[in-house]
Amino acid sequence: MKRALKVLGIVVLLLVVVALILPFVIDVNAFRPRLESDLSAALGRQVKVGNLKLSLLSGSVGAEDISIADDPAFSNAPFVQAKSLQVGVEVMPLIFSKVLHVTNLTLANPQISLLRSASGKWNFSSLGSKAKTNGPAAAKSSGSVPPDLSVARLDITNGRVLMGKVPASGKPHVYDKVNITVHNFSFTSQFPFSLSASLPGGGDVKLDGKAGPIDAGDASLTPVQTKLRVTHLDLAASGFVDPSSGIGGLADFDGSASSDGKELRSSGTVKADKLKLVEKGAPAGRSVDVKYALAHNLEKQSGALSQGDIALGKAVAHLTGTYQLQPDAVALNMKLVGDNMAVDELEAMLPAIGIILPQGSSLKGGTLTTTLAITGTSDKPVIAGPIRLANTRLAGFDLGSKMSAISALSGAKTGSDTSIQNLSTDAHVAPDGIRTDNLSLIIPALGEVSGAGTISPGGALDYKMSAKLSGGAVTGMAQLAGLGGKTGGAIPFFIRGTTSNPSFVPDVQGMLKSQLKSNLPGGANTNSTVNALTGLFGKKKKK
Repeated sequence: MKRALKVLGIVVLLLVVVALILPFVIDVNAFRPRLESDLSAALGRQVKVGNLKLSLLSGSVGAEDISIADDPAFSNAPFVQAKSLQVGVEVMPLIFSKVLHVTNLTLANPQISLLRSASGKWNFSSLGSKAKTNGPAAAKSSGSVPPDLSVARLDITNGRVLMGKVPASGKPHVYDKVNITVHNFSFTSQFPFSLSASLPGGGDVKLDGKAGPIDAGDASLTPVQTKLRVTHLDLAASGFVDPSSGIGGLADFDGSASSDGKELRSSGTVKADKLKLVEKGAPAGRSVDVKYALAHNLEKQSGALSQGDIALGKAVAHLTGTYQLQPDAVALNMKLVGDNMAVDELEAMLPAIGIILPQGSSLKGGTLTTTLAITGTSDKPVIAGPIRLANTRLAGFDLGSKMSAISALSGAKTGSDTSIQNLSTDAHVAPDGIRTDNLSLIIPALGEVSGAGTISPGGALDYKMSAKLSGGAVTGMAQLAGLGGKTGGAIPFFIRGTTSNPSFVPDVQGMLKSQLKSNLPGGANTNSTVNALTGLFGKKKKK
């Protein structure tokens, strides 16, 4: 027994000695031209490999200073560069036949540059293609032959991905801690993969699925099925939207995507916090939940959103329509429909779209119904359509005190809150501000207010309005001003100031034209009447 153990020990010692000596006997650098040639042929890009080192104990060959050239139509800088590449090899064929059989590849700490052209092509599209190309827009070559390369396992560890555009516009977006694992990789068959990465601005992404076979003409059109999970995606910092659009917030995503190389279908859920949709807006006070389904044409770079259920608590709106990807934005042709949505749920979203209620006020109760068309581009959208608000209350805002003339002429007061029976308008929201036409506001305590006007991106108000008093509330003062009658009268006025602090200014000229000229007897002291009316609004005409 002891003799057997001694023999075994001698054998192990000999194997260790051989393992130590063979790396000096076998010149693995002799395989470098072959390795560079095989990788270059497989990727369709020039691959350069530095010094090689053999480790028999781990059954691998280490390579230094790796670089993979980019498509020259995109950049002259490397597409991939890394300090080291670990190549797993079959030891016995290497020792006895000096044949290099690669079993796995591990690329450590690489930097990968992903570039997208104005036409929508990516610089990795030509990877694996032996066809000659004349730039990002080059057509597929039907004669391309898939590279003869298969690897049992392919790993990219602790990578760094820089994502940018050609021509360059701004700094590239950086994705750190990129880890990719591929099993049974082949250009000609499907293979499983997993990917994880840290996102710009915080957050992370994780994908698990299957891809392949690699499209011989355009690698970006390779069929894929994957489940995707994203946490704490910073919309502005990630590069998914243009920061100048004003869109911002943090989003969590959980969904799936599948592509046959022609059409990509995706569905899932998105939860967005601190959402902001316009440049002058403020983060929403509550989260927004979205359930979506879309189909995207990979060749035309366009798609259709068949489901876009946007929920704020119990208030749900439905977004559907089409889009077209453009070099710097997304062209939109969408429709948003919301029916009898609870105002209490919606109020927290108003700051996100740049609408600020009067200071100290809030909307309580009631419903909102709307059908809005969304056109233009993602960075400069135009939203237009009717909006109707019913049976709500603007708590903390005494409209009667702001419109002292209305209160004085009608004898009515709204109190500390303003009850709104109905508000309807045709809205037009664009980067240059908000315009509301056919504005009609029914306040039971006062009557009906109508008109039109605009809100600037900074919140400045410019409205020309008319207040029609409730018929039973017209006082002697109203009749003295020539605004009386069985059905009351209309008082023209302007709304100035800002959305957070509106001011109501009399339209004296409008009063004179519509009322005084037709009602006052000849010789009446017009100036005195004007002063009286102006005083009702809290101002007197200067002498």
